[in-house]
Amino acid sequence: MGAKRRLDRRKFLTMTSAMVAMSPFHALACRAARSLDGDQSIASADRASNTGYGPLGPVTDETTGLPLLLLPTSFRYFSFGWTGDPLADGLTTPHAHDGMAALPAGNGRIRLIRNHEVRDGAAFAPGAYDPQAGGGTTTVELDATSAKVITAWASLSGTAINCAGGKTPWDSWLSCEETVAEPGTDSRYERTHGYIFEVPADGRASAKPYREMGRFVHEAVAVDPATGIVYETEDEGSSGFYRFLPNERGRLAAGGRLEMLAIADTLQADTRKDQTTGAWRSISWVAIDEPDPTDVDANRVFYQGFDRGGAIFSRLEGAWYGHGRIYFVSTNGGDVEEGQVWEYDPANDRLRLLFESPDAEVLNMPDNICVSPRGGLVLCEDGSDTQFVHGLTVDGQVFRFAQNNVALNGERNDLVGDFTESEFAGATYSPDGRWMFVNIQRPGITFAVTGPWGNGAL
Repeated sequence: MGAKRRLDRRKFLTMTSAMVAMSPFHALACRAARSLDGDQSIASADRASNTGYGPLGPVTDETTGLPLLLLPTSFRYFSFGWTGDPLADGLTTPHAHDGMAALPAGNGRIRLIRNHEVRDGAAFAPGAYDPQAGGGTTTVELDATSAKVITAWASLSGTAINCAGGKTPWDSWLSCEETVAEPGTDSRYERTHGYIFEVPADGRASAKPYREMGRFVHEAVAVDPATGIVYETEDEGSSGFYRFLPNERGRLAAGGRLEMLAIADTLQADTRKDQTTGAWRSISWVAIDEPDPTDVDANRVFYQGFDRGGAIFSRLEGAWYGHGRIYFVSTNGGDVEEGQVWEYDPANDRLRLLFESPDAEVLNMPDNICVSPRGGLVLCEDGSDTQFVHGLTVDGQVFRFAQNNVALNGERNDLVGDFTESEFAGATYSPDGRWMFVNIQRPGITFAVTGPWGNGAL
């Protein structure tokens, strides 16, 4: 993470949303599409407002009556799924909310599957992969119109440090472990970790790891619905961008082949600094012969690809499919180490840098990412000081959409503390595009946000 920048919190409460013009964002600008709730097209929305949604101000949570978020005018929200909230079967919601996806459930319902990046403790639910691992997922079923909670349950347990993941075209969730920990004298675990697990929308996971998808410090995945290929990110200082080609489309348990991205004209290309925004580069793929090595460390899989000419990135985190492209984030990439946003075009096997933060006040280490139904990108910040959700507009402007204002004194589940520096995570939209769901990792809260989306790119 970058150096801490301590600013007076009262200053943040009165700041307007920052907006900085960057290079043209052609990849989204050329894709006007009507939103699912009848809003303007992307192109007309951009003409109506190219400054985001305006200044941020305190908005009262409709669940607690507390001003937990700062949002633009006319947006509203409510909180749910707090750490400690009851689940089915007498269980309680774990902490450390992270990656998330909203999937259609039929009968006017949505199922929201949410990761928990738990680093300690025992499994929180029966049927665990490893009884000594505290991570996993919970599933929340909501009414599709009101987004109010109907029920919630534990859907994967006994996994470790479930950071992000990704939704699939066949409406499941892939949950990723951000560790390669294994049993031993320095570990409480009973089984090896570092895998991807699949969680169905309608029940509980089988808790069987997909070993051929790789054992490394996973972060997120994005699935191309046109091919069924799964793209994977790795959260290490020296990390690769991978793809998994399944033997059977839509059935990852049948195995497949893991490969790592390489820049076609540059062996072992270093993308961490000195990159040109907007310039397309042809890419190729190199084989990973041993995706699940028995003699493992955090970089074992990476060096298999790097030694064959694979490209090196810095801390790859969020990934999302949208409009035929795969977007992914390097959290501390770039010349000032404040973050990069990359775009991969699978139809033409080419890659380019879309955006690079010039300063922490513009964008401070983005992490999770999603593509909105209106075509813009949502970036969850995980940097220093007060945390924001940012939007990236169709013409390459970044703006603040939401600010963390969570300070508690036991008003909910006896949680106490100033959590304004806790990261946002897991931004995702309801299938109809009306609701944005997003987490604040500590103390662990999920929010449902809605408003005049058509006034901007999100």
